[in-house]
Amino acid sequence: MGDGNPYAGEVALVLDGERHLLKLTLGALAELETEMQADSLVGLVRRFENGGFRARDVARLLLAGLRGGGWQEDAGRLLSAEIEGGPVEATRVAALLLGRAFALPER
Repeated sequence: MGDGNPYAGEVALVLDGERHLLKLTLGALAELETEMQADSLVGLVRRFENGGFRARDVARLLLAGLRGGGWQEDAGRLLSAEIEGGPVEATRVAALLLGRAFALPER
C-alpha cells in the first residue's frame, strides 16, 4: 500500500481495514506542543528520538496527522480502532509522521 507521499509529509495508516493518509499541519504541530507539554518542536522530536514518548503521545500524533489528512472522527474513535500492525506500527507511523514534518526525504 505504500507510506504516502513523503514530499507532501504524508504517511499511510490502516484503521479498521481502511487506508488513511496522515499529514501534520502547522496548526496541528502548535497544538501538539501544548498537549504534549513540549518546550519546543525540537523537544517534541527529541522525545521520540530518545524513546521518551508514551502511548498517549503516539495517539495524539496519529490523531493530529489523521485530521491533517481530512479525517473527521474524534480521539475515542481512534482509540477504539483496529490499527493494522498494532502498537508497533502505530509508533512507527507516528515517528515517521513527525520526521516527515521537518525533513525532506532522502533520494
